[in-house]
Amino acid sequence: MSVVRFLARPMLASSFVLAGIDKLKNADDTATQLSPLLRHAAESLPFQTNEKVLARVIGGTQVGAGVFFALGKSARLAATLLAVISALNSYVEWRSADISSKNARDARRKQLLKNVSLTGGVLLAAVDTNGRPSLAWRAEHLAADVRKNAGHLRADVRKTTGKQLKKADKAVRKAVDHTVGA
Repeated sequence: MSVVRFLARPMLASSFVLAGIDKLKNADDTATQLSPLLRHAAESLPFQTNEKVLARVIGGTQVGAGVFFALGKSARLAATLLAVISALNSYVEWRSADISSKNARDARRKQLLKNVSLTGGVLLAAVDTNGRPSLAWRAEHLAADVRKNAGHLRADVRKTTGKQLKKADKAVRKAVDHTVGA
């Protein structure tokens, strides 16, 4: 792991871990913020949701994913979870923010930009392959190598088969000439 990753992952994760701990401590406040979104989503969900339990699940997931991301363990999966949670948090905080004054609207915009920036950071981390090629790149290059090797094999078969056919033709002609001449 590079020095940049070693330092940047915990720095980025710290914000998510602290926010997750805050969500766990203040599950009632988080549940209040989540309730309008859940009421809207309840129509499409096949089950009933408890806002307080969901707030704790989101907080716990945020803490766990943040710790895993900071330690570099399953970092891409953890970053993906953090990106989803961050996008959800951005929407919930933006929707529930006070907009009664100009200062409140400015604070709302700054909070939204911070959340969008954090989401972008973990999205970049979610696709970071840590200097190694991704599975898609590996599969693409493996397929290209197979195609190239198949082309070489086809050419070798044609070349070898052609030589063998000429050799067999020559042997048959020689046998026919020998039989006819005898």
